[in-house]
Amino acid sequence: MKIKREDVRNVAIIAHVDHGKTTLVDELLKQSGVFRENQEVQERVMDSNDIERERGITILSKNTAVYYKDTKINIIDTPGHADFGGEVERVLKMVNGVILVVDAFEGAMPQTKFVLKKALELDLHVIVCINKIDRPEARPDEVIDEVLELLMDLDASDEQLDCPFLYASAKRGHAVLDLNDAPHNMEPLFETILKYIPAPEGDPDAGTQVLISTIDYNEYVGRIGVGKVDNGIISVNQEVVIVNHHDPDKKKKVKISKLYEFDGLSKTEVSSASVGSIVAISGISDIHIGDTLCSPDNPDPIPFQKISEPTIAMHFMVNDSPLAGQEGKYVTSRHLRERLFRELNTDVSLRVEDTDTTECFKVSGRGELHLSVLIENMRREGYEFAVSKAEVLYHTDERGKLQEPMEIAYIDVPEEFSGTVIQKLSERKGELQGMSLASDGSTRLEFHIPSRGLIGFRGEFMTATKGNGIINTAFDGYGPYKGDIQYRKQGSLIAFESGDAVTYGLFSAQDRGTLFIGPGEKVYAGMVIGQNGKAEDIELNVCKTKHLTNTRSSSADEALKLTPPRVLSLEQALEFIDSDELLEITPASLRIRKKILDSRMRKRENR
Repeated sequence: MKIKREDVRNVAIIAHVDHGKTTLVDELLKQSGVFRENQEVQERVMDSNDIERERGITILSKNTAVYYKDTKINIIDTPGHADFGGEVERVLKMVNGVILVVDAFEGAMPQTKFVLKKALELDLHVIVCINKIDRPEARPDEVIDEVLELLMDLDASDEQLDCPFLYASAKRGHAVLDLNDAPHNMEPLFETILKYIPAPEGDPDAGTQVLISTIDYNEYVGRIGVGKVDNGIISVNQEVVIVNHHDPDKKKKVKISKLYEFDGLSKTEVSSASVGSIVAISGISDIHIGDTLCSPDNPDPIPFQKISEPTIAMHFMVNDSPLAGQEGKYVTSRHLRERLFRELNTDVSLRVEDTDTTECFKVSGRGELHLSVLIENMRREGYEFAVSKAEVLYHTDERGKLQEPMEIAYIDVPEEFSGTVIQKLSERKGELQGMSLASDGSTRLEFHIPSRGLIGFRGEFMTATKGNGIINTAFDGYGPYKGDIQYRKQGSLIAFESGDAVTYGLFSAQDRGTLFIGPGEKVYAGMVIGQNGKAEDIELNVCKTKHLTNTRSSSADEALKLTPPRVLSLEQALEFIDSDELLEITPASLRIRKKILDSRMRKRENR
């Protein structure tokens, strides 16, 4: 017999990037008494990894739990970026409702639509929280209309349309049900969660059923499966069978060695957990997302949607440049292979495949940001390797026609730049779908464009809009191949010989284009040292010094003035490289190089 477990609520927080999900969770933790009165708490405490903190984005979904009036509220903070959409899709299986956070000025954005659609498909209850209400340009009433329109577009049921709206400032720590109410604290939000989010239900007397929705990884205990108890009771030392909805042959007996529940920011060990609890299970080495743990007498897997396929791929390879092995700690193919396959433990949207050679691996992901975060993490851990330009993954349909991934790009720019942006995206095979004026006078453009048209576009876009443009993309399935796209109009400046770059050599080189290096940097033949103003590649000798004779003194050199070099970040370098180039990545440097270093071999290949 199914019962409702009234002392528990499971809720996920979903939103577009930067609308304040993580800050909102911070406040719920603070006001529920998770921290001591005098405890120092850093901001966005849920974003635990360095890259998340630096970029202000959430990459991995996080679990936490707070207590309010004897009810335990399990909260899952999810990522907002489209590249991490795989994370959001599956954690929604653990909850009975969602809090949709929408910026009071920006309104409903592409990712809002994506995450909301997934929540409505799973028939979850929705609470809408209009955040950043204290922004001077906030427009709450219009934003509510936008959200209701979005719910209607996504075919929400009458019950879902009748969702409660709250107004909040997560930064100041208050929420209200009506704009005219005096703001105090987050209590109205807690009350709304208890009232509108259904309590989890299941049959405590049936056989155990726990669906694993997230995998955590810890060096000491290995893989940790996180999921919700759907039926029955799970306890330590219990024997269970692992089954999987998408893999009918999978049946494996295992024993539960440790069981945890979430409490604030930590996990506490428990001996057993009942229906509706969110638990973490360690000690099962090959547990995967989508697995169901069942009692042996009735192994019945819980259905689970397949995780979205990757759309872009890069080759990761052993660094073989003349400067290889000087700066990294892990440089061999064995190190690289081990690290990439270890990443698969926690990242479900990633694929790693071996290639014809043992020195190179094909890594596929959801987007450029997804792969660049992996590269940055590996770099910080001391790995040294090289990567190729990102390429999209093509499919062929039943008739043998080539299909490529498509995206919808939403672009907000000041009106004077809209012409330039339309022209640039049309060159990259984008089709303008709609154009509207926003309340602040900017123009919103909507494009349907192949994913490969957006590879390397962000840098160019920022330059074209003088840093004033905002671009958001959402994956839109596969469509027919749109024809060739020319990525880069300018060629590269290539070093002609190995050595140290000197001022005299760089001074004559800088007239040819933009330099990426300054004096004293090590270069080698075939390394890209700058961008040419024209379309072709040029080889230059930047190690050349002036010959001194008795009529020319060395002090005459001091007047040479160099323009400061353009130092590329990891993202800019990944966007810059062309299909015949590689990016050499070490903990200390990023160097762009030609795949074929020898200039004669390169010319023969081009011919």
